[in-house]
Amino acid sequence: MRLWSIHPKYLDTKGLVALWREGLLAQNVLLGKSKGYKNHPQLMRFKITDNPSAAIACYLKTVAEEADRRNYHFNKTKIIDLVFKDKIPVTSGQIQYEFKHLLHKLKNRDPNLHEKFKNIIEIELHPLFYSVAGDVEDWEIV
Repeated sequence: MRLWSIHPKYLDTKGLVALWREGLLAQNVLLGKSKGYKNHPQLMRFKITDNPSAAIACYLKTVAEEADRRNYHFNKTKIIDLVFKDKIPVTSGQIQYEFKHLLHKLKNRDPNLHEKFKNIIEIELHPLFYSVAGDVEDWEIV
């Protein structure tokens, strides 16, 4: 499971579809509807919020908006109807790690996107997150 901190606009089609599926799985886990993945490290930052279910719903809404922008048809009725107004911190080291990880994937899966994004310095985050100074997050499996 990978719940990217970077904006979903950077993902290729395969990555965006995988993010949608994994986000829906994360939603089910946070709602207590799944026995698996309960302790998955990617869920830690959602669990520390005041309302993890609303946080993942907010996360999924942005993924669905990116799908809409690309004329994909994700079933938005699967997102629970909760609002999350806060933001979650993510370290600058985590952002860099994720972007390099994505570029490595894109090099093989979508060379055109790799070429388009490889020199980006200012990485846009998923709107749920804001950047703070720091190394790769403790929950990341490196």
